[in-house]
Amino acid sequence: MRQAFGVEAWPLRHALRLLGDGWQEFDALVRETAAPRRDVEDLLAALGDDLQRDGTAVRLRPGAPARYEDLAAPGPEPAGLLDTVAAHIRDVPPALAALDHVQATPETVLRRARWLDEQYDLRTTRLLFLGDHDLTSLAVRLLRPEARLTVVDVDDRVLEYLDRHSGRTIRTVHTDLRFGLPLAVAGSADVVFSDPPYTPEGMALFASRGIECLADPPQGRLLLAYGYSRRHPALGQQAQRALGALGLTFEAILPGFHRYLGAQAIGSAADLYVCQPTARARKKGRSKGAGKGTGIYTHGPQSVEARETPPVLRTALTELAGEGGLRVETRGPDWNAPITAEDAAIALDLSADPGPWLVRALLATNAPRVAVLLPNSHPDLASARAQQELTGLLAPKYRLQLLRSTPDNHHAVVIAEAVPPDPATAARAVWSRAHGRLANVWPDAPPDVADLRLIDLPRHRLAEARDALATPS
Repeated sequence: MRQAFGVEAWPLRHALRLLGDGWQEFDALVRETAAPRRDVEDLLAALGDDLQRDGTAVRLRPGAPARYEDLAAPGPEPAGLLDTVAAHIRDVPPALAALDHVQATPETVLRRARWLDEQYDLRTTRLLFLGDHDLTSLAVRLLRPEARLTVVDVDDRVLEYLDRHSGRTIRTVHTDLRFGLPLAVAGSADVVFSDPPYTPEGMALFASRGIECLADPPQGRLLLAYGYSRRHPALGQQAQRALGALGLTFEAILPGFHRYLGAQAIGSAADLYVCQPTARARKKGRSKGAGKGTGIYTHGPQSVEARETPPVLRTALTELAGEGGLRVETRGPDWNAPITAEDAAIALDLSADPGPWLVRALLATNAPRVAVLLPNSHPDLASARAQQELTGLLAPKYRLQLLRSTPDNHHAVVIAEAVPPDPATAARAVWSRAHGRLANVWPDAPPDVADLRLIDLPRHRLAEARDALATPS
């Protein structure tokens, strides 16, 4: 019966609590649980001999409630949970304005975890987070150590932090949702939670990817944080229209559920949207998520209002890529599929890269020469240590030349030239097949990442894979 209810466990659990307390009129049981009549009838039938009837009243047989305690209520809560959550948040990597990071309060993060556990029984529900700078997954892990949790994020710092503080009991996967969803997480979740960018474009993209993550969309739930200023209700209407266009129904909107250390323009608060996908939501979600536009944020080079790269910069990039007489193919940011050119150079415009694009784009590209346009302040170029780590991470595949302040003072160009494979190791073979399932291209891949692709790995796991593959075979 629990499996039949799926994520809609709250009415089942509430009904069991009421039946364990004593006699309940059938009509009152429907009313109190807000469950359809047929669901309540199915529950009562499933209880069999443990149910007593007296006319239209029902109750659990005395002595039977102990058999249902595990179903009827969440387990005990560890002591000092809020203090632990607050300590984690104090040490979280600094917020990135370019990714619209605004930190939720510790009380909000813990409230999310408790609400999720009450509604969906985290002992059995597969829960996936699309982005988690707020560390809600860590709060859930503290509350329910047995929960099956996955975090998909574009910020490698957050993924490394979660790995370190969860003891790798939370599955961490890297992606930028604008360029596709990792195959290993598609259709893998019962409930998806996200606090996305509060633009209509950002809400629609994150929601569409969330639908793709659900194993059975009509039976799953998509939970979204969203806030807008009450002075500008049209903004709320735009976001809600974007969600409705994806085939989502609003099962509930809990006002002011989330509170933030910032975002004062919207009152430092946001609502919780509980969305149930319709039967057509998956098809609509895929079509909406298929676009390649990068303007989904409210700040920085990836904001909705951001300008395109000036033609003069693209021309300079093409000229640098073609040095040596190679034909040049120009590409924009996207590593969802391999980029291959045996006899041509690739010019990549990553001028809006917030940090993680460069490594994935070079892993996805197989060409004799690649030229990449970046912001001059790119994290991989900001210090000698960062440059050394970047060079080492790509060493199995490319030799890098880092040209700061080129072609102007606001940009840089990274030149990557292919190096011959080292026959003593398997690193080059794996680094050149970034879209292959790791279990297929690397037989000794750690079991927890074997079904991922190289480009899906968090950056610290990429470094670990490089080191493991550097051992002569």
